[in-house]
Amino acid sequence: MITNTLLIKLKERNNETIKKTKSMLLSMEGKIEALRGIKVQSDILHGASSYDILLITHFDSTEDMDAYLIDPVHVEVSKYIAGVIESGASVCYEES
Repeated sequence: MITNTLLIKLKERNNETIKKTKSMLLSMEGKIEALRGIKVQSDILHGASSYDILLITHFDSTEDMDAYLIDPVHVEVSKYIAGVIESGASVCYEES
């Protein structure tokens, strides 16, 4: 299984933007065949170095992750994220 994690720091770090961003990310659940699992969490400390949102996605293979990246549902969510993200970081790994 392939797990991809994405940390998102928002331009506007308020509860409304965090809630909407989480909702947008979770809207992909059940709509993309290659996406085996999705989890979205928000930071509780709100420190200067904190990221606001953690996205965890699961795929059967890197090919499935590639298919997810170009899926129209993901592309639309990505457009929203591009407008609200200040910075991001990711780690992708394979679980055995």
